[in-house]
Amino acid sequence: MLWLALIGVALAANEVRIITIESADPNATRSGDLRYGPWLYQSSQPGGIKGTVKDLVITSSKATLSAPQGKTMKDAEGERTATFEGSIVVKRDRMTAKGPKLVYQESTGLGTLSGPAQMRQEPKDDKGDPVEVTAGKMTFDVDTDVSTSEGNVLLKNGNQEGQSDTVYYEEKRGLAIFNDKEQVVLVRKRSGADGNLIIRAKEVRSLTNDKRLIATGGVTLVDGNITTTGDSLVYDDKTGIAIVAGKPARSENPKENFRLSIGVIQHDVNKHRAVQYTKPFTLPVNDFQKAAK
Repeated sequence: MLWLALIGVALAANEVRIITIESADPNATRSGDLRYGPWLYQSSQPGGIKGTVKDLVITSSKATLSAPQGKTMKDAEGERTATFEGSIVVKRDRMTAKGPKLVYQESTGLGTLSGPAQMRQEPKDDKGDPVEVTAGKMTFDVDTDVSTSEGNVLLKNGNQEGQSDTVYYEEKRGLAIFNDKEQVVLVRKRSGADGNLIIRAKEVRSLTNDKRLIATGGVTLVDGNITTTGDSLVYDDKTGIAIVAGKPARSENPKENFRLSIGVIQHDVNKHRAVQYTKPFTLPVNDFQKAAK
């Protein structure tokens, strides 16, 4: 009977993914075959057409809702495709995204915003920083609070910014996961002679609200004249402390003829000092796990 249960779950998911398209513009129009579609919605007002799926709201000046060939618009609910064009704005809670075109599939619950796409999430309170993302495209999942950005992605959060091929982002937790086929580059901007703090790795997972991150896949931390390398690191921007682990981890400052090679290094980026870390160390990967879907 397991397959019956799975079918029930799939049908329930499709029901909540059904999109509603409407307009408050009295001059907006809807045209197309009433039974089989596609239905074309148009408004002369920017944002005059509104699509809603759960807590995701999409506005534009034009939208087309279509069904698979041979199915009526009613029978195809849960399988239809909605295409929005003309100054797209996507909103969900504190997040706003913009781009030229968005295609939403009811079957998957995914809406893909074509680029150049940009997203901004306002902070929870006046003590936080906004999260701003630009990318070639962004995909929003209506079943979760997750967006995935692809193509020359740049994420900014306060004095930090990261560049990578892709970024997975959980809006409520503020978890950003950077991946790149070459290397992720994360920069913490600093003024004065110290220069910027730079972290390079294969993958970086950052809790933007907590200002903490982990990096894996071979890491490099550049702090002025000091460079520390290893297999992985955890960094807390509130304390300025990075713990770098390797086999071995290495730290070097040629200007001061300083070298350190040991299993775990504590690197204080505020004091520009690297020393042996003597406590037991385990990378806190559980703090940075993706939320279960």
